[in-house]
Amino acid sequence: MFINRGKPALVLAPMDGVTDALMRRLLTRRMPFSYCVTEFIRVSGLVPPERTFLLDMPELRHGSSTASGAPVQVQLLGGDPERLAESAARAARLGATGIDLNFGCPAPTVNKHDGGATLLKFPERVERIVSAVRSAVPVELPVSAKLRLGWDDPRAIHVNAQRAARGGASWITIHGRTKMQGYTPPAYWEPIGEVRRNLDIPVVANGELWSVDDLRRCQDQSGCEHFMVGRGALAEPGLVTELAIALGMGVADQHVTRCDGDALRWRPLLVEMIGLSHDAGEGERLTISRVKQWLNYARHKGTVRWFDSLKRLESLESIRAHIDELAALSSEGERRAA
Repeated sequence: MFINRGKPALVLAPMDGVTDALMRRLLTRRMPFSYCVTEFIRVSGLVPPERTFLLDMPELRHGSSTASGAPVQVQLLGGDPERLAESAARAARLGATGIDLNFGCPAPTVNKHDGGATLLKFPERVERIVSAVRSAVPVELPVSAKLRLGWDDPRAIHVNAQRAARGGASWITIHGRTKMQGYTPPAYWEPIGEVRRNLDIPVVANGELWSVDDLRRCQDQSGCEHFMVGRGALAEPGLVTELAIALGMGVADQHVTRCDGDALRWRPLLVEMIGLSHDAGEGERLTISRVKQWLNYARHKGTVRWFDSLKRLESLESIRAHIDELAALSSEGERRAA
């Protein structure tokens, strides 16, 4: 269902405040992701109640899959092995089909509260946490770990990866930067390959996958066949299909729909997002925030140059009208060019 040797996978990265259930539903409908990982569910003083799991992962009510059938793996974040184990067991009882453990979040507020990348400074704790969670859930449920190269020393990935594997991880995902490097380019894929060659479990490569060329270079340097994609998929909605074709995942060329900053191609995606947000009962302010947040990712890669005119609009009606106008202009331009 999730990661299998010899079968390439493309995974939707967990992005806090971005890839929630609505976005997972939309993106997996439009993009051939193999599976998704939820935003992290924080486990601190208490085991989260059932309502927290169901709120953050409503897919638990539907076989732990999105409406289009993409499996969803629940991600837990915390530093206490026993509470994480209890939380994983609760998630399993609710229908979770896989557990991921977050050892990679670089957010200072998370790290100050014994979560995410701060645990990379304590490899023995990584092993204890993975082992406790592995023991707490049915044997058929995979338990994976998301790691960075280290806190400030990229060599730390070797011991942390070994510890996660020793704890019983089914596979690990490695973001090719340290905590201190944050999201500053480049990502370092060669250390991922060194780890992969020394482990008996699969390794998923993550970080700076914005194009098919990036994928090819990551393949060459890491030797991986599984990849996690986040910001790149948001910046160019056609990217995941292009990557799937490059990996031989059985997706036909005619299913590629690149947006390339063209408002005419972006329009159906944004209209669909607005409709899903409305159906979910979300207010206008949240819907507007979703639209701007998504387009901002594309703007940062040099496309969607019209974002600057849209970001100043404060009503959904004006945003819709502006997108319609831009799409009409684009359509007219294509008609004239033909």
